[in-house]
Amino acid sequence: MSNFLTEFKEFAVKGNAVDMAVGVIIGGAFGKIVTSLVNDIIMPPIGWLIGGVSFSDLKYTLPQIDLGIEKLAPATINYGNFIQTAFDFIIIAFCIFLLVKALNTLSRKKAEAPKAPAAPSAEEKLLTEIRDLLKERK
Repeated sequence: MSNFLTEFKEFAVKGNAVDMAVGVIIGGAFGKIVTSLVNDIIMPPIGWLIGGVSFSDLKYTLPQIDLGIEKLAPATINYGNFIQTAFDFIIIAFCIFLLVKALNTLSRKKAEAPKAPAAPSAEEKLLTEIRDLLKERK
């Protein structure tokens, strides 16, 4: 049991697990921001342009079923909510694309940074000394 707890502690404290947890929390908060952006800023003008319709109100009502004793409430297909969710996804995907693109650009710049020349090996130093001695003899 002690070995199991030790392994779990090592896993939980590793940078990767902590980084992933932070990413999930920030991603959830970012999702709420994008949802608000779509619902509160982008969709109202689009609804206004198409005649004052709110996308969340767009739905198709299926026929009501009469069972004789009671009537079942009509079911609805809420395609307006689907449209809003699709807009959410497109905006989130675009923002993630821009973020990944920026990170790739930064990592490329770091990779392109000139590296200091490697120190000559012992063989190269020896060959350089021999070359210098031969130059002195001439």
